Amino acid sequence: MKRLIAFALVAASLPALAQQKADPQVARGRYLIAIAGCNDCHTPNYPQSGGKTAEKDWLTGDALGWRGPWGTTYAPNLRLSIPKTSEDEWVKKAKTLTTRPPMPWFNLHRMSERDLRAIYRYVKHLGPAGKPAPDYVPPDKTPSGPYVQFP
Repeated sequence: MKRLIAFALVAASLPALAQQKADPQVARGRYLIAIAGCNDCHTPNYPQSGGKTAEKDWLTGDALGWRGPWGTTYAPNLRLSIPKTSEDEWVKKAKTLTTRPPMPWFNLHRMSERDLRAIYRYVKHLGPAGKPAPDYVPPDKTPSGPYVQFP
């Protein structure tokens, strides 16, 4: 019986493993997310952990706000937002995106279409997790949660 249960557990994980092996862009997307600094803001406590946050928690957004003259922004949960678009829509959005600080949207503009597609595939591969980040807070309002204050 134990062997049957162990076999069932292994078999259940095969589709995810097969997808990663079948699509090398998933592995490339993981690499790009790691080196481009996406986790620094979009993964809770990533910098504080020295990058040792479990991958299952990557890109789930953060409740830490970034406050400046623009108001207070929050890094959104990419695991919930990116899969709502098609791959082509994501590439188009990434190439034209402009947002409030501190998001370096201009870096997305510089990425190749191949890199953007790899990021999309990796995020979809991770699957949905977490909850939405807090909503934007205008400059004349004080956020209720923790935030980093810019001059």
